Amino acid sequence: MTEATSPRLELPKLLVQQAVEATLAEDLGLAGDITTDPIIAADAQGEAAIVAREPGVIAGLDLAEAAFKTLDPEARFTRVVNDGGKVETYDIIAKVMGRTRALLTAERTALNFFCHLSGIATLTSAYVAKVQGTTARIACTRKTTPGLRAFEKFAVRCGGGVNHRFGLYDAVLVKDNHIAAAGGIEAALRLLRARSSHLVKIEVEVDTLAQLEEALRFEVDAVLLDNMDTATLKKAVGLTNGRALMEASGGVSLETVAGIAATGVDLISVGALTHSPRSLDSSLDWSAR
Repeated sequence: MTEATSPRLELPKLLVQQAVEATLAEDLGLAGDITTDPIIAADAQGEAAIVAREPGVIAGLDLAEAAFKTLDPEARFTRVVNDGGKVETYDIIAKVMGRTRALLTAERTALNFFCHLSGIATLTSAYVAKVQGTTARIACTRKTTPGLRAFEKFAVRCGGGVNHRFGLYDAVLVKDNHIAAAGGIEAALRLLRARSSHLVKIEVEVDTLAQLEEALRFEVDAVLLDNMDTATLKKAVGLTNGRALMEASGGVSLETVAGIAATGVDLISVGALTHSPRSLDSSLDWSAR
């Protein structure tokens, strides 16, 4: 277990609070918690712990803490493990003390965020482990849950991966449909060079070595090698010879990622990190007082 004394990865507090409030409002609706409120006294105090039910990598504790503290600002949330830390089965991840009503009402919101993001971090960590000893880094994509992109990309970092662009606004990625609609790679890149800020990175997706050679004539920052087999990826790396960052994408799995990394690419983007993770099995265990 990684102790909470390790450096903390943190999410922007404004984003956290907005997401938590919206999720609690969805759960409480117009009538509030009609199970908890009738049976728990308003001044009752409680204590519970978030406990891992399987090994994994932790992410999303900021959201879990905010869920409890939104309903009880005086609640005390103590981290035993920080985001990015590893846990084993039955490890205590965090403890929370506060008004019993608040803890019970916020439980599902806290765990929904925490378990989902920890699942992403755990899956990312598995991919990162597969490429150790190579120069390749594991990156996420924009295949994220609507409204949760910032949190899911944060979880990727907790698992040791890196972030690709966050949206359509922070980097240029010329994909196959852009190329088809613009009339070719040359036409698309000439227009982009004329209009893009000097601070904006330009990446272009290619399917063949011929397209790669065409893209490299425009001194692009990065090239996305889409659905190429490992033999073609090796040729692409040699052909580029360091002139652009090389990203492999498509057909990536835990079974294939090591072979892809061995070709010498710089990045391997994996959509499954955010679109197909399994939530980390964890629970909120109540403490008798």
